[in-house]
Amino acid sequence: MGRVLLYGAVFVVVLYAFIDVLQTQSARVRTLPKWLWALLVVIVPVLGAVAWFLLGRPGRDDAAGGRRGLGRGGPVAPDDDPTFLRELEDQAFREQMRRRHEQQRGQTPPAATERPSGGTSDPAADGPAVDSGSPGPSD
Repeated sequence: MGRVLLYGAVFVVVLYAFIDVLQTQSARVRTLPKWLWALLVVIVPVLGAVAWFLLGRPGRDDAAGGRRGLGRGGPVAPDDDPTFLRELEDQAFREQMRRRHEQQRGQTPPAATERPSGGTSDPAADGPAVDSGSPGPSD
């Protein structure tokens, strides 16, 4: 019974190492090429698996950009992703420029413009304020 458990444990470790080699990005593998690590784990099962875990597998610092380390380098929320935020700002800027261009050509009256959602929060960035002629709370 003990011998079966030992062989089973070795099989599980080697299988885990082999699958880990296959799922790791080639650019992040250390010491040897990825294909050579996979071959080493299969041909020299115990030593290959141990060598993979010690020498070939990306370290904790390297794992921040991959599938491990979800805390630091995992998926980023859209409001924290600089690329997404830049795209939103670009979209708001294009919309603002399109509206200004239409206003200059006389296609839309100035009072009918709307602020883009997700743009800047500075009212001065959208241009001069236009009085709609309706009495407000201070009138």
